[in-house]
Amino acid sequence: MLFWVTAALVLLIDQGTKYIVKTTMTLYESIPVIPNIFHLTYIENPGAAFGLLANQRLFFIFITMIILTTIIYFYYKLTGEKLLLRIALGMVVGGAVGNLIDRLRMGVVTDFFDFRIWPVFNIADSAIVIGMIYIAYQLLFHGEEI
Repeated sequence: MLFWVTAALVLLIDQGTKYIVKTTMTLYESIPVIPNIFHLTYIENPGAAFGLLANQRLFFIFITMIILTTIIYFYYKLTGEKLLLRIALGMVVGGAVGNLIDRLRMGVVTDFFDFRIWPVFNIADSAIVIGMIYIAYQLLFHGEEI
């Protein structure tokens, strides 16, 4: 249950923040929150992280579907409580679905967190990265217990 609640919360927060950005900012507008350190910058990314493989929409949709299927399969194979692992899996699913919705609806992903020294990203990207770091940690150091 926690897996699905986490996925839904990530998805709602992701899509909500993207909606706010798209309806209150113009494309490429940048609002300094902490000047020269952190800005809210509205961009539309046609690729993956860092804009890699731009305009490969069908490829990303296909890969996302495989990843979602794999994560959900892995979730149902879990034994025991593993609360944090279930949350991490939910974060990855929620983030992946959030970016998938963008790709299906618009062909691009809305990004807006801009730290100036890193490519612009969004809530979904953050959830995927945080969730995958925890999953990788668990697999590396506790894999036999999963």
